[in-house]
Amino acid sequence: MDLTVPEYAYMFGFLQADGHLEQGDGQRGRLTVEISARDIDLLREFQRLTPYSSSVSERTRSTNFAATHTSATWTLCSLEARTILHAVGLPYGRKSDAIAPPSGSFSGRDYLRGLVDADGSVGRTSKGFPFVSLTTASTAIARYFCEYVQEVTGVHRAVKRNARDGIYNVMVAMEAAQRLAAKLYYPGCLALARKQTAAGSLATWGRPAGMRNAYTARR
Repeated sequence: MDLTVPEYAYMFGFLQADGHLEQGDGQRGRLTVEISARDIDLLREFQRLTPYSSSVSERTRSTNFAATHTSATWTLCSLEARTILHAVGLPYGRKSDAIAPPSGSFSGRDYLRGLVDADGSVGRTSKGFPFVSLTTASTAIARYFCEYVQEVTGVHRAVKRNARDGIYNVMVAMEAAQRLAAKLYYPGCLALARKQTAAGSLATWGRPAGMRNAYTARR
């Protein structure tokens, strides 16, 4: 699990956000990742990257959002594999507010793309403006995302929880979103196909004539 390798850095970010590492008695336990069946190709790529026996399955059930929903699940039971993932920073059990960027060397843009693919959004607002956003309960992740955004785009974002649910919702828009999306979703990278397509479409946006470049707060 060399996190300086782009594919593993991406995979680890995605697992931190959307994976569940369960610790059972003795050698029992498993890692599971459940996503929409339309994204099953990503799980098969995770399976290919992992040199341990694992499985990808599908199931259809009713949910609060749809009468029928088909999901795909990647399951990895190897104790050695789970030990490696835990050692590099994937917690057991509930983890949403406990995750943090890896402590060692890692590919930052690939790691962040994994987080955005799992817990973020890329696209255009209802008014057609480009945006990239990340939703997380982790202060460490929110702070790292904001630092990366400032490094790549020059735009400062405050690390502040929502009063309603205590979650961080960090969004970058307009030209900054274009620059960030181009940095994260580069040609040939491992990513959710639909989000890579959405990221690519942001490059075609141009600021309308007469629109000022930044919001100026009134006194």
